[in-house]
Amino acid sequence: MRLVATIILLLFSLNANAQFFNELYKDFIKYGTFYAAGNINNSYQTQRSSFFVRKDETFSKGDIPDVVDVTEVFPFDYRVGFGIRKLARFGYEVKGANFYNGTENLVGLSAPTSAIKGLEYLVHYEKERQRGEEWTNQRIFVRHTGKNHILKVENRSQGNIGFDYFSTEARLRLPIGKKFSISAGAIYRTHEKAYGYNPIEIWLNETEITINPNTGAETENVVNKWYELGYQYGYTDHFTTYEVGGETFNDYIWKNADGEIVAYGDLDFRNRYFGRLMNRYNNEIFDQLDPYGEVAPIVGADFYHYQNKFWLHSYFNWIMPFHNYVKGDPDFNYLNRNNWGKGGLMEGSEPEQWSDYQAGIMFGWKVSRSIGIFIEGEYTDFWDSQIYQSNFGFNISFN
Repeated sequence: MRLVATIILLLFSLNANAQFFNELYKDFIKYGTFYAAGNINNSYQTQRSSFFVRKDETFSKGDIPDVVDVTEVFPFDYRVGFGIRKLARFGYEVKGANFYNGTENLVGLSAPTSAIKGLEYLVHYEKERQRGEEWTNQRIFVRHTGKNHILKVENRSQGNIGFDYFSTEARLRLPIGKKFSISAGAIYRTHEKAYGYNPIEIWLNETEITINPNTGAETENVVNKWYELGYQYGYTDHFTTYEVGGETFNDYIWKNADGEIVAYGDLDFRNRYFGRLMNRYNNEIFDQLDPYGEVAPIVGADFYHYQNKFWLHSYFNWIMPFHNYVKGDPDFNYLNRNNWGKGGLMEGSEPEQWSDYQAGIMFGWKVSRSIGIFIEGEYTDFWDSQIYQSNFGFNISFN
């Protein structure tokens, strides 16, 4: 009897596991695609070289100048990425190539309503280099669409524009007829950037008041000199005097932490190094701040009509101006983006709400057998980041 029970339990377990893996295959794997791809291209090359006349501490009018080629040469550009995806295409979308390479951007990633009901997902990671600058991009997208609900989780990082975004949302969906639907719910989003806050500007504009003990007069003095930022990162300046064309000039030669000359004068240092140091300073301060998270109501609408010779798909998402921050220092969140002055957060300033939105339209009309018109575009405005793309034109086929 015990043997029979064991066999029954084993068969039940195998059947349950088979059903589990069958459902896993149907929901997660079937129609999914794994891909890995990349490309290598020539880097940007300037058409004319740039030169600089080097002058050291002993340079005088009679010396032969040392002409240095300072043309910036970039290594080759590249992109390499991989991912797995299961995304449905709308009727007007066609597969762009024989293979996926990770650069595809389907409308379904932005439109409130999917082309199908059920589960869709995208997991993508890539590394990219352009003009010597390297960054990583990633996108994780999971959505389940039903007749009366939309559930979505998304994480997107676009390194070249500093866009880092995570969201999760839940909406109720109301179909109106077969072509139109509206939805409403709540969305939670995070951002890492402290918008409106510029640490280096505040550092450079910090002042202090000193009082003359004899006259009582007040004087406003700058606390941090611009060149002291170079000292913070290991650079040193050395006073020098030189002659050019019979004129005597006084300037500073700048050296790095290894004692190597990197700039021949304050102007040269500001033009070629100081901007990088400002960005480095800002990034170090930003890294000390915690990410921000906020909750807001969201509404959307979607209209989709498709026929072989005419289609129109339009959609929009509106994140309404009722944002409630639940994470991050309140002084640095987006509600205070316009409340920062040269001296810091302005006294008496009030938090300011805002609207974020996303809209798109896909229109195509085959006017005749040989003439076609198309308009495609999408615009996203989240915080201070604007992402947009568009295509439009007409085709004439000579039969």
